[in-house]
Amino acid sequence: MNQLKVNNPSVQSLIDYALFWADSTLIIGQRNSEWCGHGPVLEQDIAITNITLDLIGQARNFYQLAASIYNANGHEQITEDSLAYHRDERAYSNLLITELPKGDWAQTILRQYFFSVFQQLCFEKLSTHQHADLSAIAVKSLKETRYHVKWSAEWVIRLGDGTDESHNRMLQAMDSLWMYTGEMFTNERNDLTDHKALQESWTKQVNAVLEEATLPLPSPCFMQTGGRKGIHTEHLGYILSEMQYLQKNYPGATW
Repeated sequence: MNQLKVNNPSVQSLIDYALFWADSTLIIGQRNSEWCGHGPVLEQDIAITNITLDLIGQARNFYQLAASIYNANGHEQITEDSLAYHRDERAYSNLLITELPKGDWAQTILRQYFFSVFQQLCFEKLSTHQHADLSAIAVKSLKETRYHVKWSAEWVIRLGDGTDESHNRMLQAMDSLWMYTGEMFTNERNDLTDHKALQESWTKQVNAVLEEATLPLPSPCFMQTGGRKGIHTEHLGYILSEMQYLQKNYPGATW
């Protein structure tokens, strides 16, 4: 299974946009899960694990929505599992930033903050969307995402305005991640909200936290893109090979 195609343009937009969010939240959730049992302290180990569960739960909701819309249009019956486990990397439309290696705690925290602020802004727009199921998913996800923003922002400030070591690690994380933030504000043909229009609000909110964290805003640079079109870094293939191993070797296996 690769791309899901239907003849109705408005239905295609719903499917594509649901898959964009499903793929992005699943992949960053998969990355964050690598911290389970390895967090810096027990409390934060539990916190990042709970955030991971939120993200994978959001992915399930978006996959279920895409599957139900596709199935209702007279196509082969698919499920959330087939969408997660039976597509190759070129069919995934997640943001590149979500698939990068977790790095150290600073990189994980900063990535989560950048992504969560973007999520919050998008979900606020989608919460009033005319499609009832999409709106309901956005409303539910927004409650979780607001906590993700708060938690990660506090850690950005704590590390940025902490010791020389933590400050330098945040600077290194910024150097690694900033070039991937621009992809969040590229609009694709089937987007159901204007991502580009959110960039000013995102930048303003992020700048305020970075300033409190005594972290300088990076200089303008070339922004990496391609994930939304299925062109990914080498890292996604490794994630999928591990995540999809059981289903690809034992099709239909269940617990």
